[in-house]
Amino acid sequence: MATVPSNISFPAEEHRILEFWKEIDAFQTSLKLSKGKKEFTFYDGPPFATGLPHYGHLLAGTIKDTVTRYAHQTGHHVERRFGWDCHGLPVEHEIDKKLNIKSQEDVMKLGIKQYNAECRSIVMKFSAEWETTVTRIGRWIDFKNDYKTLNTSFMESVWWVFKELFDKGQIYRGFSIMPYSTACTTPMSNFEANQNYKDVIDPSVVISFPLKSDPNVALLAWTSTPWTLPSNLAVCVNPNYEYVKIQDGETGSIWILLPSRLEMLYKDVKKAERQGKGSFVVMADTYVTDDSGTGIVHCAPAFGEDDYRVCIDHKVVTGEDVPCPVDASGIFTAVVRDYVGQYVKDADKPIQKDLKARNRLIRQTQFSHSYPFCWRSDTPLIYKAVPSWFVRVTNIQKSTLWVPDFVKEKRFANWLENARDWNISRNRYWGTPIPLWISDDKEEIVAVGSVEELERLTGVKGITDLHRDSIDHLTIPSRKGKGVLRRTNEVLDCWFESGSMPFAQQHYPFENKDRFEKVFPADFIAEGLDQTRGWFYTLLVLSTHLMDKAPWKNLIVNGLVLASDGKKMSKSKKNYPDPNIILESYGADVLRLYLINSPVVRAEPLRFDEKGVKSLIAAVFLPWYNSYRFFFAQLALLKKEHNFDFKYDPKGDTKFDNVMDQWILASTQSLIQFVREEMAAYRLYTVVPRLLNLIDTLTNWYIRFNRKRLKGDNGLEDASKALQTLFEVLFTLSKMMAPFTPFITETMYQNLKTCIPETAGEDTRSVHFLMFPTVKTQYFNEDIERAVSRMQNVIELGRYIREKRGLALKAPLRELIVINSDPVFQQDIRSLESYIKEELNLKTVTTTADEAAYGVRYELKPDFKVLGSRLGKDLAKVKKALMTLNPTQVEQYVQTHKLVIEGVELGEGDLEVVRLFDNSSDAAGSKFEAKAQGDVLVILDVAEDLELVQEGLARELINRVQRLRKKAGLQPVDDVEYHYTMTVDKDGKLAKAIVSQKEFLGKALKQELVAWKGGNGKELIIDEEQEIDDAKFQLYLVRA
Repeated sequence: MATVPSNISFPAEEHRILEFWKEIDAFQTSLKLSKGKKEFTFYDGPPFATGLPHYGHLLAGTIKDTVTRYAHQTGHHVERRFGWDCHGLPVEHEIDKKLNIKSQEDVMKLGIKQYNAECRSIVMKFSAEWETTVTRIGRWIDFKNDYKTLNTSFMESVWWVFKELFDKGQIYRGFSIMPYSTACTTPMSNFEANQNYKDVIDPSVVISFPLKSDPNVALLAWTSTPWTLPSNLAVCVNPNYEYVKIQDGETGSIWILLPSRLEMLYKDVKKAERQGKGSFVVMADTYVTDDSGTGIVHCAPAFGEDDYRVCIDHKVVTGEDVPCPVDASGIFTAVVRDYVGQYVKDADKPIQKDLKARNRLIRQTQFSHSYPFCWRSDTPLIYKAVPSWFVRVTNIQKSTLWVPDFVKEKRFANWLENARDWNISRNRYWGTPIPLWISDDKEEIVAVGSVEELERLTGVKGITDLHRDSIDHLTIPSRKGKGVLRRTNEVLDCWFESGSMPFAQQHYPFENKDRFEKVFPADFIAEGLDQTRGWFYTLLVLSTHLMDKAPWKNLIVNGLVLASDGKKMSKSKKNYPDPNIILESYGADVLRLYLINSPVVRAEPLRFDEKGVKSLIAAVFLPWYNSYRFFFAQLALLKKEHNFDFKYDPKGDTKFDNVMDQWILASTQSLIQFVREEMAAYRLYTVVPRLLNLIDTLTNWYIRFNRKRLKGDNGLEDASKALQTLFEVLFTLSKMMAPFTPFITETMYQNLKTCIPETAGEDTRSVHFLMFPTVKTQYFNEDIERAVSRMQNVIELGRYIREKRGLALKAPLRELIVINSDPVFQQDIRSLESYIKEELNLKTVTTTADEAAYGVRYELKPDFKVLGSRLGKDLAKVKKALMTLNPTQVEQYVQTHKLVIEGVELGEGDLEVVRLFDNSSDAAGSKFEAKAQGDVLVILDVAEDLELVQEGLARELINRVQRLRKKAGLQPVDDVEYHYTMTVDKDGKLAKAIVSQKEFLGKALKQELVAWKGGNGKELIIDEEQEIDDAKFQLYLVRA
């Protein structure tokens, strides 16, 4: 017989379970058991191992683990491989900091081979910590059979993806203005630039541009980037606007700008003296707006997308012939001799100073705005002309399920609608090289899609690595007599690699071709909301181009986990608790449940609160554990008293005639059906609350109502059926909760399985080897579920009145009246009357439809929100008339939901029906308290009754005995005698209650409560002073 300890440390128990899983190789065993079953494909987005896992990773990992565990439990084979992002800026940035690398020249001095060797040495820096944390959270995923983006096999598949797109004409070289990181010396894609916006203070300056035809007249242009002025080639106006020429009242200067933007110059626009009207076109384009600046824009084509486009259109510049006096690190070159060697943002102030000295700086202030920062170096981006390779992005929206769907319909759809072609090239070193070999005149281009093709075209055999240091020196002979082709210097954006992972993790199409095509696309993926413009986007772009379909069928998008103050979690600010401390303080199951039972699974933000994690222990885990412990305690008791051995009836042949057994079994089957339906739609946010509700139902309703039956008070046969019911629910809960809380369910199952008959040929060592419960239709009973739900509602209303009046449940009351007009409702309550009596400690429960007999009346109140817009001025007279309605008119609306007042017809929803209880009709003088909810009203007689008071005192005595037993660590099977000595008892209330309630006490305690006369040589286990109301007494527990 299993013994369940009264106290449990959830973290310590989880470590024991981890050892057990390791001992039986649980994850790999589960994969072997499911071999040959229908495949359920899952893609895991690769993280970087250069940083430690945070709550966002734990959240996404929990969602992934829950869904894939559930898929396994519903008869699928689920391969789960961990992946690592090994290339790109996150790695390079660490090396740049370590080696103090500031520029491309620094890398060249070190050598790309050495630089990449340094990068390779740190890519798996925290891999051990990742595996430890991921395992600790209870996630089952394969680390041994992982994939790494630096592996040659992975990189070769990425080359294949690139070549396929290139051959389809979906990749092209363009000269474009791109977001550019001066710290990382590389352009960014537009979606990367959108990842890290910050509020900054920048200059706000207005500069004059004198006309060549009349140097006394100047165009005024506004900019927030003075550093771009040395590259200015033109100014632009809007051809649809009318500009004005003004004379400044203070300086006499003549300026041209938009009249609606005079506020840029003057607080009082009357200071501007208008000289006349006219359109002064320099360059004209409608991108110039009238909501900021002066209505005239200065154009530096190398540093602005619109600047570049308009200058090209007006033939100010052509093609790539764009003045760009800024190097890769954002430093002015010798072309701008006044500021040579200065970082562009640092040059803002000296440029403004020089302009002021030349009387060209008209206004100088600052303003706050949102500006993009590099997501890796956290430095401001600039926009800069760079030659880049692009993937065309058109018509990539495909039919897939997103949970929640608003992310797809709104956020993602809006992003796609405005998406620009994707810049996939990076001027960096540690990454997958772009596999293009190009002639010096750029006329001949060869795309390479495999190692074999590279060896064949270059004549070099035995190529085992595809990084720059291994292949940059390789050349391909020209087929057009252009000498040799050399590889373009760029590497691929690491997002291109992660977007290629469905193919590359399988080394497709070089290996696993049949298997891949059989299981593509994935059944399921999941990541955070921030991946809408990241991984989800790149996966969809590449898969649509290659396969003309989305790479996933179902997608769960989680929200972001924030610090408790609503701000982003920050290591430097230390505004969140260390995840490992949380795991070891409360347990992985508790953290998992906290995360997936929160708004974050609906793509909403979660403010992480440690108190919220802790509260789940008391609210969910301890009650659940105690119900499981209670079950085994009762088995031990019945074994001792009746030599009863319990065995579970898995076929469900037991006939249950107790209504509470029928109810909890029916509720459990309804829940199984609900969970299966909702999990098929990937709605975790509807499933988890219902699962937790069953735990609450089991602990606070079923066990509470059936404690005596479970202890055998109604006979062994009835106790056996109650235990079958309790076991059925506990066992079903363990299997249903296993994907969500894998540790505690394993703990419970290891003991529960001792009660289950063995099944030949099945591996039942772990709950995670078992299938998800199927519905046992024989237990369905909608009528009983409805009746008990109504009973629960009545009990809750009665509890509310007791709490409001300060009446403890142990104080018996005379009567509860339940008023409802539905005969079926009344019958439901009458059938469960005994439970209502016991739970609310009542003598009588009365059901009736006669509201008038109990002084119930109705009032009608207008719904001002509904009627206000419809009635307008008539609302006042309707409101006044409602106060004079007679009972017949009120009753008419209650029954028909229709009423005409002052010529205004009111219908359903226009008026709120308020049911009131008038206790003035109480002829007997008793005190009544009422509470209504929906169509039910309960009235509780709260008057004190001497006999009931004494019964209440007896219940308090029983409670004190039970509490002292628990404190002494006694088990139900321990035989103990109960004695007392009265010390304080004014008016002898407690002593009289002990005498008058002797029979009741004896039945509840299974023995008489005896006055203390010494232990007579028996062992005194514990004694303690007790207090009930004004009475005090010493309570003794003596070994029998």
